[in-house]
Amino acid sequence: MKALTWQGSHSVRVEQVPDPGLVNPRDAIVRVTAASICGSDLHLYDGYVPTMKAGDVIGHEFMGEVVDVGPEVKNLKPGDRVVVPSTIACGRCDYCRRELWSLCDNSNPNAAQQEKLYGFATSGIYGYSHLFGGYAGCFAEYVRVPFADVGPVPVPAGIPDERLLFLSDAFPTGYMAADQCGLRPGDVVAVWGCGAVGQFAIWGALSLGASRVIAIDRFPERLRIAAEQGAETIDYQKFDVVDVLKELTGGRGPDACIDAVGMESHGTSLYGRYEQAKHALHLATDRAHVLRQAIMACRKGGVVSIMGVYAGFIDKFPLGAAFNKGLTFKMGQMHGQRYARLLRERVLNKEVDPSFVVTHRMTLDEGPQAFPLFRDKGDACMRVVLRP
Repeated sequence: MKALTWQGSHSVRVEQVPDPGLVNPRDAIVRVTAASICGSDLHLYDGYVPTMKAGDVIGHEFMGEVVDVGPEVKNLKPGDRVVVPSTIACGRCDYCRRELWSLCDNSNPNAAQQEKLYGFATSGIYGYSHLFGGYAGCFAEYVRVPFADVGPVPVPAGIPDERLLFLSDAFPTGYMAADQCGLRPGDVVAVWGCGAVGQFAIWGALSLGASRVIAIDRFPERLRIAAEQGAETIDYQKFDVVDVLKELTGGRGPDACIDAVGMESHGTSLYGRYEQAKHALHLATDRAHVLRQAIMACRKGGVVSIMGVYAGFIDKFPLGAAFNKGLTFKMGQMHGQRYARLLRERVLNKEVDPSFVVTHRMTLDEGPQAFPLFRDKGDACMRVVLRP
């Protein structure tokens, strides 16, 4: 089959790779009908996630049709249409039983590698390095889906793929970013990053009762879409974000601050440029400019919700500000098996159409061109949908 493979920093290639087969009795094989390049995939493309190997099939946000199932998969059959959460979970360990699906104890076969870096291993993720299990990703014609009796989310026929696809990752990620803020009616939320995850965080915050959402980005088209959702906007290239947030909240600061950017954030200050240079030279693993701003802007006793991906270590972390202001931090890979089903009903009830984030549609063969287009925001690109 055809698949998009990682070949090194800034290099991906379409190759012929072996078709996947059933390995475990709880497996399924899914024919991919739609997939999307996620911001997290750019961390692979830019070479900042360790343990990648040339030839790895990448991609983790997808949906498709079941073509085969193992003997222990009783809830799916060939022909079923499914969205597959990007994090892989066994459904039986203590973390899964507590619905902390992305912390699954049993789905990462390379747990020992992660334990060296993080202390404990987390769940596997499709196409996201050997640190997260070495699973083949979804930028391919077919994908092996482990633990298919608990992972894939059935969806009905007759609804366009693009309305359902983002249940796999971006929509639950953005919604979880807002949900873990513990919002109360009247709260003010600031969201850094107006890509797909940030847009879904805006929607989630408003649907969960926030009275105001303030969105921060530098791209006019993304700020425009945020404003169309009902957010106030700040162009961080033109204003001091922390000062403006204080002004907009009467000096109090937002009740919750959401980092929907992560490890490759941009800073316009001298330190921001210094940090970007360190990152480019691989002298630092993560750029945390957005996280620092969120900590400094958040009101005393507020919540900082981190859903932008971080991979390793950061320096100059303002722990003193976080400690003395009594901030609460909530973060982590999204718990797809919890949120995808909840949000599926919101989509089916026509409360939201997540396809508003799609700007480009390309074939799998065009994947090598899609990555730099998405990374550089060319042609106002927000999300690319790839079809095999």
